[in-house]
Amino acid sequence: MIDIENEIVDYITDALTKEFPNVTVYGDSALVPSSFPCVTIEEADNYSYEKTQDSGSLENHAVLMYEINVYSNRAGSKKSECKKIFAFVDSLFQKIGFTRTTQSRISINTATDYRLLGRYRAVAGKNKMIYGG
Repeated sequence: MIDIENEIVDYITDALTKEFPNVTVYGDSALVPSSFPCVTIEEADNYSYEKTQDSGSLENHAVLMYEINVYSNRAGSKKSECKKIFAFVDSLFQKIGFTRTTQSRISINTATDYRLLGRYRAVAGKNKMIYGG
């Protein structure tokens, strides 16, 4: 299995906390964050790219999908704060070769919180090189 999750999560987390010092970042999902603003980054899928398996059916590339969630509860500007943070995360994923496949608003049971969901896909080689999704 090709596993670059730690590298991806660390890269996004480092850049996010430099740009938004008050953001909380988790490398896993969180149904209700304990603090806001919050970003979750999770490798939601990782499967063999069959077209490049060799004769021994060994994996040479994997299709990766990452899911991010951006949460805000800032009074009067939760939507704009979410969009600003989401746009920054989006640019980071694009810089390293991922393609955004989804961006959608997810309803939360509380009127005070706002959430945006994004999914990103790419193919990674066993040498950890990332190829566009």
